[in-house]
Amino acid sequence: MKKYLFISTITLVLFSTVLTSCSDEFVDPKPEYSIDAENYFNSKEEYDNALIAAYDLLQSSYVNVLLGEIASDNTLCGGESPTDVIGFQQIDDMIHTPVNSNLRDIWNWMFAGVQRANYILEFQNKTDFPGRTQVIAEARFLRAYYQFELVKWFGGIPMKGDARFKIGDEKIIPRSSVQEVYASIEADLIFASANLSPNAAQQGRITKGAAQALLGKAYLYQNKFAQAAASLDAVITSGKYKLVTDYNAMFEAEGENGTESVFEVQYTDVEGAGFGCLQCSEGNVAVGFNGIRNYSGPLFSSGYSFNIPTQESYDAFKSGDKRKDVAILDINAWALANASYDNGNGITFGKGNEDTGFFNRKYLPRKRSKDAAGDLNLTNPNNYRAIRYADVLLMAAEAYNRGGIDDGKARTYLNEVRRRAFGDTNHDIATSGAALTDNILEERRVELFGEGHRFFDLVRTGKAAGTIPGFKANKNELFPLPIEEIQFANGNWAQNPGY
Repeated sequence: MKKYLFISTITLVLFSTVLTSCSDEFVDPKPEYSIDAENYFNSKEEYDNALIAAYDLLQSSYVNVLLGEIASDNTLCGGESPTDVIGFQQIDDMIHTPVNSNLRDIWNWMFAGVQRANYILEFQNKTDFPGRTQVIAEARFLRAYYQFELVKWFGGIPMKGDARFKIGDEKIIPRSSVQEVYASIEADLIFASANLSPNAAQQGRITKGAAQALLGKAYLYQNKFAQAAASLDAVITSGKYKLVTDYNAMFEAEGENGTESVFEVQYTDVEGAGFGCLQCSEGNVAVGFNGIRNYSGPLFSSGYSFNIPTQESYDAFKSGDKRKDVAILDINAWALANASYDNGNGITFGKGNEDTGFFNRKYLPRKRSKDAAGDLNLTNPNNYRAIRYADVLLMAAEAYNRGGIDDGKARTYLNEVRRRAFGDTNHDIATSGAALTDNILEERRVELFGEGHRFFDLVRTGKAAGTIPGFKANKNELFPLPIEEIQFANGNWAQNPGY
């Protein structure tokens, strides 16, 4: 897989990194260029190369997923010790401050994605070629995706329309309001929904259904229930997606990019990384962080024992729910079941900080038949299922219910997910109103366990305080802007309340 250089000159987002293509199925980039170059975008190939660069930052969103669980009541930070990745530990305990390198990573990497998309959009009309509208639609989806991550984590962010940020802009461009950021996201996704193909030209590229689903999600986060229901229903009624029968198979390599995958972040183990440049990895770094410490046994590989499920989250799965042992690995039960492994020597593993005996099984590293480049724990090829059809069904159910639109339809979508989980209709939900809302949110927890949504579900529904240990209302709904950004802005950006 070949590399090309993509250099930022803006201090605001602090990125300068070597990139690789996000999928072997996409184009093979050759040229090197700089993001401050004006003499670019003279051919379709150059637009395609810039688009790959915009896709590439999706792989860095691994930390968003990991911390979306650690910040919630689903998991504990774990690791080797209470000081292992101190930024993670602080977020788990809700004692994080503006001096947190891991929050800075989220800010930097997601803004890098915005910057790369804006580079394309600034020059979107420079050169015409067949398929240009498709490229622009994908760039606008990607900008919306990165902005959605930023507004979830930090609230209002600075925006510059279809233009790159340049040095000094941070001192004159204010933070836009949350409402303004969402308006930008909506406009991008409406355009993408109207102009993207239902089928991807290459595996991993964005489709019409992905744009409609993300638009519905953005509406839901704003409590725009009627709009959310309409956008999500368009995905459901398209007939393109369906729940896979085997919940477990979906999270194995063979289940990647399946019929339930509406949008999936592509990872490979072709090129590795080290701790000095985690975002350089083509692999899913979060998977190695989730791994069982010093593990030797079948199916899985070892890792760093972060993101440890709690007993309470394990108990949230009801009796008969087939998802329980797919979502959470009980390492002691697994060792007992595989006592004959290695000629009777059995499975061996270590215990890390905050050990509960549970691990996030969906995204545990699997054994591989070949060596990968770099640190094996940082170069796992497990794709991230960013938007699953089950998520779409549950978001639609919530929109129909919380919007007071149609509880019957909400139950239909909810029970479709539950019938797959239990294998029967005996566990169908028959409630309405507020009770149905609670049922839907409980279902989201177990269906999407380990996938990075829990913290934000609790925040947006007003249930975080009293549920997440240490969570302070009117503060922890948002995370602080990195102290460096406040300093760069020289008083132009106010810090989030409470920090």
